[in-house]
Parts: sequence; C-alpha cells; structure tokens
Amino acid sequence: MKYMYVVDHYVPYPQSEGGQWAVIAQDDDECFDIIAGDDQNYLNEMYYGQLRENINKAEVHALHSEDVRSQIVKEFTT
Repeated sequence: MKYMYVVDHYVPYPQSEGGQWAVIAQDDDECFDIIAGDDQNYLNEMYYGQLRENINKAEVHALHSEDVRSQIVKEFTT
C-alpha cells in the first residue's frame, strides 16, 4: 500500500531552511529516504532527527492505487 505524506519541516535560524513536502511512499522510512535523498542543501543532516519526528506527525492519506511511484509530488522550500 502507498500513502501520501504531507510533511512540514523547518531548520532554525541562521539557516532558516525548510518547508513542506508532499511525498508518495510506502512507509515512514521510505518517506524519509526520499526527502533526504532529494536534499539540495535545504536541510542540514543534524536536523534529520527532527525530520523523522515530523514525518511521524505528518498528515498521511492512503492511496487506493498500487500503481503509483514513490516520489516527491510537490515541495515548497525556503
């Protein structure tokens, strides 16, 4: 089964980076791997623990199709 995760994540000042990701993934671990793997210096590795917590608190919606690829569907980062 695949899920749509809506994940908020923020890295505090002075970096002040983060945002919101909509990700299709089969579980929390895959969601983390997808976001971290796409990290283009928006996130700092020292905040990956917080990212995992935010994934645990994310809105999660079951998808009714197995025919979807795990991926970032939309992201808004600052």
